Amino acid sequence: LQLVESGGGLVQPGGSLRLSCAASEYTLDYFAIGWFRQAPGKEREGVSCLSSSDGSTHYADSVKGRFTISRDTGKNTVYLQMNNLKPEDTAVYYCAARSPPIATMEPFYYDYWGQGTQVTVSS
Repeated sequence: LQLVESGGGLVQPGGSLRLSCAASEYTLDYFAIGWFRQAPGKEREGVSCLSSSDGSTHYADSVKGRFTISRDTGKNTVYLQMNNLKPEDTAVYYCAARSPPIATMEPFYYDYWGQGTQVTVSS
């Protein structure tokens, strides 16, 4: 399974970005997908995750109400819509996948990782 993120960039506080995680080689039907982020000097943390088996989603408290994870089965792609961005959201964002498709916010349990995309929130 290969994952490729895109959609990062520089945005002003209060702005929006949509990150994409495109999968190849295998369908995401059998995986859980997580979005993680890592800021300089900080540990990688879970942002959101989605289980392909039952569609359940989870969010970190810091992004609830602002971020939305979704999946397009036809494109084999998972998205992270990020609204009302704050400077503290600045980080490299990674998508990851694990099987069985049980979603968890713990990066340790994910086997496949994308290369990451930079998100910078600054005025």
